[in-house]
Amino acid sequence: MHAMPRVTAVMLAWGDEPLLVDAVQAVLASEGAEVDVVLVDNGCTSDALLKLEGEPGVTLLRPGKNLGFAGGCNLGARQATGEFVAFVNGDALVTPTALSRLTAALVPGVALATASLRLYAEPDIMNSAGNPVHFTGLSWAGGLGRPSADYEVRRDVASASGAATVCRAEMFEQLGGFCDTMFAYCEDTDLSLRAWQRGWRVVYVPDAVVLHHYEFSRNPEKLYLLERNRMFMVLTVFGPALLAWALLPLVLLELATTAIALRDGWARQKFRAWLWLARNARLIAGRRRIVRAARVMPDGAFARILTGDLDPGVPGLAVPRLVQTGSRSYWNLARRFM
Repeated sequence: MHAMPRVTAVMLAWGDEPLLVDAVQAVLASEGAEVDVVLVDNGCTSDALLKLEGEPGVTLLRPGKNLGFAGGCNLGARQATGEFVAFVNGDALVTPTALSRLTAALVPGVALATASLRLYAEPDIMNSAGNPVHFTGLSWAGGLGRPSADYEVRRDVASASGAATVCRAEMFEQLGGFCDTMFAYCEDTDLSLRAWQRGWRVVYVPDAVVLHHYEFSRNPEKLYLLERNRMFMVLTVFGPALLAWALLPLVLLELATTAIALRDGWARQKFRAWLWLARNARLIAGRRRIVRAARVMPDGAFARILTGDLDPGVPGLAVPRLVQTGSRSYWNLARRFM
């Protein structure tokens, strides 16, 4: 009889966290796996931690400041005792068998297994079935708003969703964890692409169902971090040939996002992102050398992980059909030459 897998679930507490107690208890009630929780206080403002402190199976870490998603998860993962480390949002409720099904998907050669994330209020509607990554670094929740019945097949995906993903602890350590510099946003995409470059796969597991209280936010600080981290990821992870082919579309995207930023009142955050990148050129170059040295996948093969489709499906961010067609055609051409 096989021993049950041991999973340490890393969860973060930031802000009000109205679902955190339920989310932690759902993880602890998992079936088919021995599960414990490492809970990191990133600045929780409710009494949720008081309710959970001392709970059997829960280890509470108080770093004394907000480490962001990346830093908080890395801190929690360093305390993990399981052979698998799961990352579960404080507003995500795992179903009883979700974690065991995710661990079972981590066969040799698979680094990350990402859940079938459903909308909390509409469990038959997708939040994410793994996240596509565009060749300009844009990424979005795959399948958002579509019926879950459309996503019942296990498949490889470009990126896992940090809201509910499991990794072998030793692989997470070999990858160096999430990138602390990114703080929040795009760090799951960055981790996934680096896994692919190591020759490891990222898979979507349709029967590992997690209900996520998802809300798309456009607060200015999020937009700053998204824009900064997207470019930071592209500049450190993409190879020379890929960067060369992506350069013109990247310039066009920057012009488009700048126009949107000016229109919608977050131009200051956009310019802050550029300024940060300029000031941290040496950091970017150093990380690029480290990431490139670890890769085993050729750039041409890696380019096939990325998509030319440009249809995020985010409210208010519709992409004109002509742009979608142009992006798809351009990337099909580029991949032939790489």
